[in-house]
Amino acid sequence: MSLAIVTGGSRGLGFETARALKAQGHDILLVAKDPERLKTAAATLQCDYRAVDLEDLQATKRTFEEILATFGSPQILVLAHGVMSEKMSKTLKTTLDEWRRVMAINLDSVFTVVNILGPSMAEARNGRIVIFSACLGRMSGPGNAGGLAPYRISKAGVNALVRNLAHETGHGTRGLLVDAVCPNHTRTDMGGADAPLSIEEGADTAIWLATRLFDPSIEKTGLLWEERAVIDW
Repeated sequence: MSLAIVTGGSRGLGFETARALKAQGHDILLVAKDPERLKTAAATLQCDYRAVDLEDLQATKRTFEEILATFGSPQILVLAHGVMSEKMSKTLKTTLDEWRRVMAINLDSVFTVVNILGPSMAEARNGRIVIFSACLGRMSGPGNAGGLAPYRISKAGVNALVRNLAHETGHGTRGLLVDAVCPNHTRTDMGGADAPLSIEEGADTAIWLATRLFDPSIEKTGLLWEERAVIDW
């Protein structure tokens, strides 16, 4: 069986993605911050897990180096962790601590994990990297600017990282796919109970990207997806 590593896997979109991949027959490794919640989630899925605070980049580096040494290269890597910035975090009102907190979790840890696991996935020529971004990280389209500066900018950075990595690895022609996904407004802890989409609906595109059939002559990678369609960012 193939290994799927899912961060943010103890709850919400990460757990739902992991649950669906487990149902498809993949071996699952969950990664999240809260040890107790993570232990419960892993017991539910009967899978392995590692607890780490992804804001701590050195701890993240050590954890994922240990994961690679212990479990080998994954076929699927889903980075579903993330944090919202404070409501009043406009560019000129954001503190340095708030900026660094959001950037570390939403972007720097994403780079750290991809930097550690990506080379072996690229070498295997059979890998899928799916990173949860957000429509608030778009630089085009409706509602793309104003407020929540660290969050918006960190997610725009995720979109840029995905595009750059896909270009560097041949846009899928060498077997590695890398994509970002906007789950839209979903009923998670971050999205709230009144959000229009269920967790199953919010996770659907990520699950599809992680498992879809891919023909590089007609399919695309290195893009931002929403509801299984490419959207401009």
